[in-house]
Amino acid sequence: MTDLLPIRGYHHVEFYVGNAKQATHYYRTAFGFTPIAYAGPETGVRDRTSYVLAQGDIRLVLTAGLAPSSPIVRHQAEHGDGVRDVAFAVPDVEEAFRIALERGARPALTPEIREGARGKVVVAAIKAYGDTIHSLVDASNWTGVFMPGFRPLPDQIVTPVGLETIDHVVANVERGRMDDWVAFYADVMGFTQLVHYDDKTVSTEYSALMSKVLWDGTGHIKLPINEPAKGRRRSQIEEYLDAYRSPGVQHLALSTDDIVGCVRRLGANGLRFMRVPDTYYEDVAKRLDWEHVHADLGTLASHHILVDADGEGYLLQIFTEPVQDRPTVFFEIIERHGSRGFGEGNFKALFAAIEREQALRGNL
Repeated sequence: MTDLLPIRGYHHVEFYVGNAKQATHYYRTAFGFTPIAYAGPETGVRDRTSYVLAQGDIRLVLTAGLAPSSPIVRHQAEHGDGVRDVAFAVPDVEEAFRIALERGARPALTPEIREGARGKVVVAAIKAYGDTIHSLVDASNWTGVFMPGFRPLPDQIVTPVGLETIDHVVANVERGRMDDWVAFYADVMGFTQLVHYDDKTVSTEYSALMSKVLWDGTGHIKLPINEPAKGRRRSQIEEYLDAYRSPGVQHLALSTDDIVGCVRRLGANGLRFMRVPDTYYEDVAKRLDWEHVHADLGTLASHHILVDADGEGYLLQIFTEPVQDRPTVFFEIIERHGSRGFGEGNFKALFAAIEREQALRGNL
């Protein structure tokens, strides 16, 4: 397929937070990210502070506003700490922006050139679900740290946990809107549907969801989109939508080449994970063909890591609890061995684990 809007991959993900300095310390201490750049009043930016964190090829930007009237402050007051921008690297920002608008996208930032001593970066942005945007970034003529306007931070002694790339970014949208956003990514971005999970696949006796996964055809970008399905009680998607007060990013999946070591280090740093019952491992021992899964079940069970397989291979995955006070954004850690799936065999066990946490919060 020839796509007139080529995307090279994720450039960065930006969170709007209440206190960027403290959030940076959390992601450094808990997740092993290294703060590499800063922008704020000291660099000529008067209305915000931003810290750029790096690990492997992952770049997170944590931004806080500095005045009550700031749109960043209003965003954080409305949604809590959450993802504002899922930014894509593109070869030609102006052309990509023009094509996106022709295909029906709404503008969030018209193309602008940001220049510095190390070159230039071209940036534009379009609106997506809720208050989320997609920046389009061409940094091919930039040799500095992150972007113009950011200054490098001094070297720090940080112990990475082994995170390598952004595997996928999951959105939660309102009931009845999933297909609208599937059409948006198909029509505007040229993405195609990789897989569809209905409410029979992802359900418990109490609640259910439906999900469709869009991708760019290469695997560089994968964007699952969830909507709640009708159930006896409120689903995890509805809890998210109530707490976030709009559609938004539910979780980021970050890849690793050593999930056991990564989870061990994250746990030692104080991160908490969703846990499935011990019976899950009894069931999975019978469900999977272990001749083709090169992992020790006892080790996985001791670290509460989930495993699933399909015709292309297998994957290992685990999910954190929400990483802020509201039950909204969380993280997935994933290790792939050929499988392009999302752990369909784990959905029911994971959904039940999330419901137990919902019940503790009084939200089921």
